[in-house]
Amino acid sequence: MFSSNDLTQIKERKISQQQIETQLNNFNAGFPFLKIVSAASIEKGILRIGNQEQENYLATWAQYLNQNHKVSKFVPASGAASRMFKDLYEFVDTDYYTPTTEFEKMFFEQLENFAFYDALNDACIVNHGATIEELTSKNEHKKIVESLLYEEGLNYGSLPKGLLFFHTDADSVKTPIEEHLTEGALYAKDKNGDVNIHFTVSQEHQELFEALVSSKRELYEQQLKAKFNVSYSVQKPSTDTIAVDLNNKPFRNEDGTLLFRPGGHGALIENLNEIDSNIIFIKNIDNVIPDRLKEEESQYKMVLAGVLVTIQQKAFDYLQQLESNDTSPAKLQEILDFTRNELFIDPMTDSFEDDNALKEYLIAKLNRPFRVCGMVKNEGEPGGGPFITVNPDGSASLQILEGSQIDTNNANAVDAFKNGSHFNPVDLVCGVKNYLGQKFNLSDYVDKNTGFISLKSSGGKELKALELPGLWNGAMSDWNTVFVEVPVSTFNPVKTVNDLLRTEHQ
Repeated sequence: MFSSNDLTQIKERKISQQQIETQLNNFNAGFPFLKIVSAASIEKGILRIGNQEQENYLATWAQYLNQNHKVSKFVPASGAASRMFKDLYEFVDTDYYTPTTEFEKMFFEQLENFAFYDALNDACIVNHGATIEELTSKNEHKKIVESLLYEEGLNYGSLPKGLLFFHTDADSVKTPIEEHLTEGALYAKDKNGDVNIHFTVSQEHQELFEALVSSKRELYEQQLKAKFNVSYSVQKPSTDTIAVDLNNKPFRNEDGTLLFRPGGHGALIENLNEIDSNIIFIKNIDNVIPDRLKEEESQYKMVLAGVLVTIQQKAFDYLQQLESNDTSPAKLQEILDFTRNELFIDPMTDSFEDDNALKEYLIAKLNRPFRVCGMVKNEGEPGGGPFITVNPDGSASLQILEGSQIDTNNANAVDAFKNGSHFNPVDLVCGVKNYLGQKFNLSDYVDKNTGFISLKSSGGKELKALELPGLWNGAMSDWNTVFVEVPVSTFNPVKTVNDLLRTEHQ
């Protein structure tokens, strides 16, 4: 199937032939749907934390930061923002010249409310010799959009979201990168004032990220009394996946070479695996808010971290007891109750062969990475949510599922997905070291049967693309998971440019 040139191409990407064969088998066989027990809810699977408990968790996190632990903030930030401007690209291609759709009308009617307005106005003057107001009066709206999106203007259609002007603060404008720096100082600053932030970026944009951080670092360090340690990584070529044609044969470019595509955000488990920290916060690049709203948001980040530290320490204590070979039947039952009632892991059986079998089960379930995930009430946002699902070993546990993992022919599964009470805002705090302080190899905890296949095209030809298990879905399938309800006010993503007009971003 593969020529010597193919094998050289595969080797250069540091992908094994076995990986390619596995991927081709996945195209032929597809991926199994996950068996859903139920949607997670406040009644079972999602913690609702009262005010006094919040205070306790905040104190726990403050105490943890004051000890010799390394904490990091991990921000997936690669990829251009082109999808954010999809409607504006479509407007440029239409045969009409004035705003017509509701989206177009909103954009132009509230243009002055965007943080990038002044920069866009300057670009219009340079490109067209006229201000935004003057172009609007002549019905030359498309020239305004072109100055926003294209390289001769602000080039926003090709830049990553992290570099765009999102917010206005006093006399300055701020990018998501700057908002994440501020956030990090609010909830992830250690006793020495260090704030560790890692951005995953695309290779062509890394210099731009570095330049922006370099230009702003001193200002933010003075304002926030912090020292920022900012690092970057790119998605590894070894995590790319081979594309196939509609007959599941390797897709070839016009020059005869194999086509590889990025494996999706699940590939970033490899980047996350290289972060040497005890605790890692994960949050998307576009889910940021102005400073005036950061206090409440940061408080809930610290609550999630306090929950993680508390429940992880319980597990560590139990693991030490289990490893001591001195655990009574009563203690084993206590630990089993902990896994059932606090980690919501159900062995789906009422009996084990003997105490040794139970002990092995408990060690296997507790000695894994931990994550605490914020969940907001479902208000119709697209995306995944919290569920209880059956694992390959027959046990049931908490998982975050996407629509692609749901069997659309299973009415109960579809109903659970559509009517779940909560939504996943991608708000995670992760514990990635074991009870001995050793780093877990996160690749060992990926469920490789949770990827998915989608239809794409290249050079005008249709193809099938394979995405790896999502970062907070299958890539963390074998982690211990705790869901905590957080206010919807902590979830403010920017999926389209008009989202920046919401009150939370003004």
